[in-house]
Amino acid sequence: MPIHPAAPTVLGEQGYASLADVPFPIDVVDVFRRSEDAGQFADEAVAIGAKGVWFQAGVVDQAAFERTRAAGVPMVMDTCPAIEWRRRG
Repeated sequence: MPIHPAAPTVLGEQGYASLADVPFPIDVVDVFRRSEDAGQFADEAVAIGAKGVWFQAGVVDQAAFERTRAAGVPMVMDTCPAIEWRRRG
């Protein structure tokens, strides 16, 4: 589901203003933001109890990675899931 403060729907999917507004558990938060903005979303993912955080290709924040992993939440940075799924078969 899309999370964006100004997008109530994205490609027909119900959007939410923030991760905290999502009314059901979230497995993985996939972050499509600039590196300098991404850390706050990793922190929000930890706060809501997400089971994982994924920063897309080109998105790197080492401090956010360390905070997220220290909280016990698995995290991937600078990688695209679509590319990884194809590569791993």
